[in-house]
Amino acid sequence: MKIGGFQKFSLLDYPGQLAAIVFAQGCNFRCPYCHNPAVVDPLRYGHLLDTEAVLRFLFRRRKKLGAVVVSGGEPTLQDDLVPFLRLLKAMRFKVKLDTNGSMPEVMEAIVASGYVDYFAMDVKAPLPLYKLVSGSDIDTALILQSMDVIRRAGVTYEFRSTFFDALLSVNDLTRMRELLKPGDKFTIQECRYGNNLVELSKPNQQTGVLPLSESSAFRSLLGWGEEHSVQISIRSL
Repeated sequence: MKIGGFQKFSLLDYPGQLAAIVFAQGCNFRCPYCHNPAVVDPLRYGHLLDTEAVLRFLFRRRKKLGAVVVSGGEPTLQDDLVPFLRLLKAMRFKVKLDTNGSMPEVMEAIVASGYVDYFAMDVKAPLPLYKLVSGSDIDTALILQSMDVIRRAGVTYEFRSTFFDALLSVNDLTRMRELLKPGDKFTIQECRYGNNLVELSKPNQQTGVLPLSESSAFRSLLGWGEEHSVQISIRSL
């Protein structure tokens, strides 16, 4: 594994578990708001961490940590991802995988392995805006395939979108329902400004502008979710 970063403890990234986070180096997307540029932009890569050292740390902490989150970058680009996941499961960790969903064939292999307990897939935008928001030439059919692979996995999963209002409107978020199906969990995340892939300034809050959670478009999306058995929520910073 090309490990570009490692967070030893987190209470936020695996619900109900004290987790460590392994950040894979490398990504095929260039989302401007990405807050992990050091593992996405080759010009900002740091030294790779020693995989064996990371695994030794996890082994020593296996009675204190309940889970390991494998994030990135994009983990599914790593040739040895499945063997790495197998080692985590051998240490009896719960494993969560964060992915952009661009590699459905890899996702199929991961699901077949049974080494992941929780999938979190970033769904960047309505399909017509996907290439713009992801900064890539992704075939959006691959995104839909990965979503279906995750749905069939038989484990906990969520789809999540970052509300980056320089490229997305609130109405664009409501269009995301075209990608969702009954039983899905869909989380909208606020954009985190500072140390982004592209230098961004936090927009000034206009007087009289309602928070996203209070907008009529979001309330409409929330009502649609309740009607169609899709769990929708906002994750604030």
